[in-house]
Amino acid sequence: MNSCFRLFCLAALLTSFMTTANSQSIIKLYADRIPNEIAGPDEEKKAEDGIVRISNISRPTLTVYLPPKEKANGAAVVLCPGGGYGINAFKHEGTDVAEALNKAGIACFILKYRLPSDKIMKDKRIGPLQDAQQAMLLVRSRAKEFNVDPNKIGIAGFSAGGHLASTAGTHYKEVLVDNSAKVSARPDFMILLYPVISFSDSIGHIGSRTNLIGATPSASDVKLYSNELQITADTPPTFLMHAGDDNVVKVANSIHFYESLQRHNVPAELFIYPKGGHGFGLVNPTSPDRWLDRCLDWMRSNKWI
Repeated sequence: MNSCFRLFCLAALLTSFMTTANSQSIIKLYADRIPNEIAGPDEEKKAEDGIVRISNISRPTLTVYLPPKEKANGAAVVLCPGGGYGINAFKHEGTDVAEALNKAGIACFILKYRLPSDKIMKDKRIGPLQDAQQAMLLVRSRAKEFNVDPNKIGIAGFSAGGHLASTAGTHYKEVLVDNSAKVSARPDFMILLYPVISFSDSIGHIGSRTNLIGATPSASDVKLYSNELQITADTPPTFLMHAGDDNVVKVANSIHFYESLQRHNVPAELFIYPKGGHGFGLVNPTSPDRWLDRCLDWMRSNKWI
């Protein structure tokens, strides 16, 4: 009897592992040569001290989190963790969020994007955007395989990942990777969480700006990557969340982006906590409110879920 019970437990454990493995897989972002790369050794590093930090990323990937088929609603999100364009904060702004989205029936694809570096990129300004665009093309072109609706694929990002997500949502007309199949790189919606938006001297996050476009950027690059200045009537509908007391990325980033969306008649929702600071991920410890619940309501009202 004990032997049978042990066999039953082992079988259940293996079944559970297989289910997890099937719903969480890692795929290379590029099947062949990585565009814009300077070939060299893989020097990626991972540090864990309560926050998972991945640095020196030169081999971009997508970590695929798929909800159970019976729960899936067809919506998908490409998720860009933050980290000032110096790291990817991969757990609290990545895997934790993917698991929460899966519970709501939303497929999630965590983008481990290349971090801008003259050592590994011919033009470091465009490397992260190339990866975000490639992620959008890959998910949309393989939508049937992933059980998602190709017209319900959005992009989300935290902090500097929010800058990358908003760049993907405002610079999609010029595709910087191979797109011979002519797949749309435009996200259907954006979810921007305490995002870096502007590279202006007054409200920009200078660390992110320096990492992406250099310590002494040209005025044209500052303007190009200040995404509040790049909004058009075709910019995707956007949900924004920020804390008013954020002293790392000023709340004005989200406010200015929202105001520009309004001026161009782009549907948008902005939620500002009075307190919370920066980088809290899913849960603002100063409030019982959960921004993800508000975001899901926004997605329902727009019929993405």
